[in-house]
Amino acid sequence: MITGELKSKVDTLWNAFWSGGISNPLEVIEQITYLLFIRRLDDLQTLKEGQARFNGGVIDEPIFKPGQAHLRWKDLKNASATEAHARMSREVFPFLQALGGEGSTYSDHMKDARYTIPTPALLSKVVDLIDAIPLEKRDTNGDLYEYLLSKIASAGTNGQFRTPRHIIDLMVAMLAPTPADEICDPACGTGGFLVAASEYIREHHSSALTDARQREHFHRSMFHGYDFDSTMLRIGSMNMLMHGIEAPDIRYRDSLSDGASGDAEKYTMILANPPFAGSLDYEAMAPDLKRVVATKKTELLFLALFLRLLKAGGRAAVVVPDGVLFGSSKAHKSLRRMLVEEQKLDAVVKLPSGVFKPYAGVSTAVLFFTKTASGGTDDVWFYDVQADGFTLDDKRHPTEANDLPDVLSRWSTLVEERGASLETTTTEHSRSRTDQSFLVPKADIVAQDYDLSLNRYKEVVHDDIEHRDPLEIMKDIEALDAEITQAMDELKALLS
Repeated sequence: MITGELKSKVDTLWNAFWSGGISNPLEVIEQITYLLFIRRLDDLQTLKEGQARFNGGVIDEPIFKPGQAHLRWKDLKNASATEAHARMSREVFPFLQALGGEGSTYSDHMKDARYTIPTPALLSKVVDLIDAIPLEKRDTNGDLYEYLLSKIASAGTNGQFRTPRHIIDLMVAMLAPTPADEICDPACGTGGFLVAASEYIREHHSSALTDARQREHFHRSMFHGYDFDSTMLRIGSMNMLMHGIEAPDIRYRDSLSDGASGDAEKYTMILANPPFAGSLDYEAMAPDLKRVVATKKTELLFLALFLRLLKAGGRAAVVVPDGVLFGSSKAHKSLRRMLVEEQKLDAVVKLPSGVFKPYAGVSTAVLFFTKTASGGTDDVWFYDVQADGFTLDDKRHPTEANDLPDVLSRWSTLVEERGASLETTTTEHSRSRTDQSFLVPKADIVAQDYDLSLNRYKEVVHDDIEHRDPLEIMKDIEALDAEITQAMDELKALLS
């Protein structure tokens, strides 16, 4: 997380856009994204030039061709404000849109992009501010962009819905991705899940970036994200680039309409917080999803999509609204039965209702499941998260109460127990249903018609309280009334 001077510089940059006439937070981030990218391209070109000098040869795949030197960041920042503004509009921006060549994912993302900085003075100011931000370290780049993205939430406009980073980190840590995984988020937005997965692999599997084959996989074929919001795709792509992923597969797709036929059984891991609501053209919906679950509810359709996308043995962690857990419609029950009977439902982690404030107060849970197509659910682990380290009101201030470390600790213990020969009753298997986490056998879930709501299985212990006899209480009330009457009479006597 960025603090101190760097945070102050980013805040100053943000405020410059707002005072300069750009108040839409997504538009601000977009324009900053373009300028950061131009600076990064110049840095990459400088690196290539240094390598060429060292090797005594020509520049390998230069970014800027002969005659394009004036488009580089170092030339742009030294030009006059008027010239830089005109150059951005006439030459630099068309250059960015053409990068990658016809048909590349980058050119697809940029085709609808617009340069909207309105005045030379604003461009000159923000170029100076960006030039003063240190971007040499990958960690700094990633933290800077995360901080920018956090301003979408604080601005509270446009209906943009970022999953809180600490919830993402918990889901990633519970799935524990490896360098061999192919990870997908079919509703990727700003790419938060994919970024967190990449950071987890860097931290826990450092060899993934030292082995040539694994490094190629990490940068070019491990991370896949889809969204139908072009702005989100551009921001998500830059988010991943700023976190050191060179060529992620981030593509435009309406995942439900386009279907998963081309990507069926392609991924080993899915991390997602799909849309809970929204308009849906049932006729345009993918036929393979209609066959799995006949509904217009996007949260159910996305679950069916995830099962379609996963390889056998693939795992998923998915945020769902509470209605998915207990909804009584045929589609709800059918999908829950499918997860329990045909796949392997691993866990239900119930989140407090304030997690997504200030933009939504909806109650949610995280489902963890493994695609087997042959069953395998023996029991399901439930955890009742009551505090996530922040207040559950619109302010979301940090607090000491935080169950998330305990969630991960207990889950890790359970994973070890499930992988061991359970000759004796062990920690998670021995917890009672009055505890914050507990296991529910499959038979109990079947008996409840596949209801997955935590309250269906949690036992609440009420303390025995001895109440006084009502007649005694009434006598006390009469005595108090008499005292009040006497006091009133004495007060009247004093005043008369």
